[in-house]
Amino acid sequence: MKNLKTKLFEHSESTIEANPESVNWEKLRIFAEGGVNRLSIGVQSFNDVKLKKLGRIHDSLGAKEAVRLAQKTGFQNINIDLMFGVRGETLDDWKKDLEEAVTLPVRHVSCYCLDCVGMEAPEDDAAQMYEYAIDFLAGEGFAQYEISNFAKKDFACRHNLTYWNNDDYTGLGASAVSYSGGSREENAADIADYIKKAGSGASVAASGEKLDKVARAKETAAIKIRMMEGIDFEWFKKKTGYDLPDIEKDAIQGLFEKGLIEYLETKNGRSGIALTRKGILLCDVVSSAFM
Repeated sequence: MKNLKTKLFEHSESTIEANPESVNWEKLRIFAEGGVNRLSIGVQSFNDVKLKKLGRIHDSLGAKEAVRLAQKTGFQNINIDLMFGVRGETLDDWKKDLEEAVTLPVRHVSCYCLDCVGMEAPEDDAAQMYEYAIDFLAGEGFAQYEISNFAKKDFACRHNLTYWNNDDYTGLGASAVSYSGGSREENAADIADYIKKAGSGASVAASGEKLDKVARAKETAAIKIRMMEGIDFEWFKKKTGYDLPDIEKDAIQGLFEKGLIEYLETKNGRSGIALTRKGILLCDVVSSAFM
């Protein structure tokens, strides 16, 4: 059985998310023995004042101890989530969070803006924090491969790549979402209701939608553009059956004129599109243009 389990998980990525206060040696041992090989820890900050504002019950010391304990247990692939743009936070506060992060044995960092409805201008405080994170983490060996995510070489999050490529996935459990062939379903939110339906063999889906081919293609563009590699036209045609410059002609032209996207070029001409630095700051605007 052990050899079978080893073969099953040898080339897979199995992630569990945890908050620092819930991490202990026994749980980590059980996770590792069960085949979990990636741990994502909701650190959010190493600033105790900021953590209180966020309503978190762990402190900075506990966050750092959780990460180090995970490494001692054998986890090589550790992610931490960090938040910026908290009301009252300064750029110097954010710099200290990032400096603390890179002293820890982590291979992946996710940075999320809390109070950002939209970074409307590059000079906004939150935009400055975000741009600083991009440059600082790059200098520490964490390449930005998606709007909010930075990873050491070969440690990009595999299951999230599935979402950003708009591939099929299955969600198990209450409130989980599944996506297959353009159909999206969300499971019943009530746990007791979910268990009852699953036990009786009934559908556990509470709601769903079916996208037509054009809508699915547009959604693919809106999601994929979040990736720093951009959208390769040939990949898009193979994925959706449509030529991106045809179905999104006006959107592409408008975004290009605003300096939010740029064309990817090969010796044969334009091969795709990708976000510019300005477009990275205003990614929600770009994605919305494709929907």
